Amino acid sequence: MSPSEALLTRLDTIARSLAASGQALALIGLGSVGRETARLDAWSDLDFFAIVEPCAKARYLDHLDWLDAAHPLAWHFRNTADGHKALMADGVFCEFAVFEPQELAAIPFAPGRLVWARDGVDPAIVEPRRPLPAATLPDETWIVGEALSNLLVGLQRWQRGEKLSAMRLVQGHALDRLIELDTLRAAPAPGDPFNRERRLEARQATLAAELPALAPGYTQTPAAALALLAALERRGALLNGAVVARIHALADG
Repeated sequence: MSPSEALLTRLDTIARSLAASGQALALIGLGSVGRETARLDAWSDLDFFAIVEPCAKARYLDHLDWLDAAHPLAWHFRNTADGHKALMADGVFCEFAVFEPQELAAIPFAPGRLVWARDGVDPAIVEPRRPLPAATLPDETWIVGEALSNLLVGLQRWQRGEKLSAMRLVQGHALDRLIELDTLRAAPAPGDPFNRERRLEARQATLAAELPALAPGYTQTPAAALALLAALERRGALLNGAVVARIHALADG
């Protein structure tokens, strides 16, 4: 059995455990174990919704015996009001939420896959009534302006000795803006609606090849800032000369 098949089999086992638990109605697979199984691999998580009878939600959140019955749990914690993150003893990681049917109308989520449902449950339960908001990008003027300001302020903090803050501004926030700029221009295949850096290496190969220089680490923020500035220049971004000169002065200082 391949790792992908093993993960899908584990989700089926969780579904059987839910079915035997008495008050469960359905299990909805999401993400790579939902409708995107083509990208499932050995490093994927199990993301799912457990749908339970009205007034049963607390029982399924407070007592994870139904999940432990599918495979022993090594660790878990409640990360939201509705769900947990959990590590199974063999290394399978789960992230899930528990909902009662009446709650789903107010929950935005990507369409899922019905792994199991009790007889009589409407299969349309996997379709969100409140879909995720469309992923909209800012305009290029804002993206470039933010990137330049992140570089400038980040380098000022570097000079002050705030190296962690500097790294995050330059190699985090400014890099995020470069990702947005390439996304705005190239319109690559859709990524994760919650996180544009997910699967970037597969979607934006040119930018991915630049990443070693753009994110070299804690001690290399000035070099990263100059690499990011050069990346903006290569893309023909409209750059203010005074800001560019100030970034060079701070990086070389």
